Amino acid sequence: MDKGEGFTMGDSPSSKKGTFPKIDFSSFILSLYSSGLVQLGKVEEPSSGKKGVNLDLAQHTIDMIAMLDEKTKGNLNAEEDNLLKALLSELRLAFVEARS
Repeated sequence: MDKGEGFTMGDSPSSKKGTFPKIDFSSFILSLYSSGLVQLGKVEEPSSGKKGVNLDLAQHTIDMIAMLDEKTKGNLNAEEDNLLKALLSELRLAFVEARS
């Protein structure tokens, strides 16, 4: 894959069914971010509609995104890199707020 093209799974079974959104790096990071928001009690749990805080799980999610940031340095296009850094910063701030 050439640098800057982004990664997509266009031939995956889910893309043929049309039930799931396109699989690319940005949607993956957004999925992790959404999970972090649920774990921090910022949004409702989709299955129950209730808010709850799990700081250990939220820290784990933040650590995963931070690891992806480190491991993908130089391999993301500008949009993907900016998104990853912005969402990571937002989750870190929300984590600090949730601990207070």
